[in-house]
Amino acid sequence: MNEYDLDILRLHTQGFCCAQIIVQMALEMQGVENPGLVRAMSGLCVGFSSPQGACGALTGAACLIAYYAGKGSAAEEADDRLPLMLSELAEWFEEYATARFGGISCSAIVPDGRPDASVCGGLVSECYGKVLTILVENGIDPGAAHE
Repeated sequence: MNEYDLDILRLHTQGFCCAQIIVQMALEMQGVENPGLVRAMSGLCVGFSSPQGACGALTGAACLIAYYAGKGSAAEEADDRLPLMLSELAEWFEEYATARFGGISCSAIVPDGRPDASVCGGLVSECYGKVLTILVENGIDPGAAHE
């Protein structure tokens, strides 16, 4: 158990899905609220609303990296490291999930297609931790407010 597993459980019991939890935890770490972003993340829940879709923990984690390193306005440029950070996340997740579950889709991870807190919570925790590691290794402070 790590320091954010209780936050994952709290957010899960509040009805948030995997992708929403990953983003909400980062927003809480920054001390900001962004209900529109959290709401938008619900489009990635349960494998993009298809059990054959990619796990929402992965897609939510990818969105979180892009939240910090993507282009957010006409005057802004995406961080040059964004593609490499996303690639690192995707490669890690594919290896991690395939070794444990046989694939990266929701149906591979939870065969009945229904989120299982014991399985999905662990994946959310691992993905969130991986994102924090990737960001820090690339000189991005995940605790700093980012608009």
